[in-house]
Amino acid sequence: MRMILAAALALTPQLALAAGSDDSEPPTPTETTTECAKGEVWDEKTEKCVTAEESSLNDDQRFGAVRELAYANRPDEAMAILDLMTEGETARVLTYRGFLLRQTGAVEAGIAAYERAIALDPGNILARSYYGQLLVQMDERQLAALQLDEIRARGGAGTWADRALADAIATGVTYTY
Repeated sequence: MRMILAAALALTPQLALAAGSDDSEPPTPTETTTECAKGEVWDEKTEKCVTAEESSLNDDQRFGAVRELAYANRPDEAMAILDLMTEGETARVLTYRGFLLRQTGAVEAGIAAYERAIALDPGNILARSYYGQLLVQMDERQLAALQLDEIRARGGAGTWADRALADAIATGVTYTY
């Protein structure tokens, strides 16, 4: 099933840029990971740590915390905040759900999340990069190469998503943080 889907996605001739492609670079650490306690997020407006449930936080602020915590190798905290987001199963939420599931070893669930993210937004180069890296981990480098081709065909050549997946295919070393 995954091979068929990966092949079908690779042959899709859409050239849209990834939604949220500004998020392909790893985040810069903030007070969320350097000062806040578990379950808290840095609120720039109040300049203090607040609970992730705080009603003054919007989904973009929560998403920033999710990314930061994911890259800080704190997947359980990131997943808890991701679950608080109100936007539903959008491509960016599913991309990070897949990333976090991959970090915690839930490979099949991670694959499903990446595939749903790509189905919603075929130009999501970050989901394609993370999915390709998971495929490298599974010793499916040919399928990973199809994702790399898609990243480049969709305007992602030279981005972090492109470089990270190309390096993973070449070396077998992936980004799991």
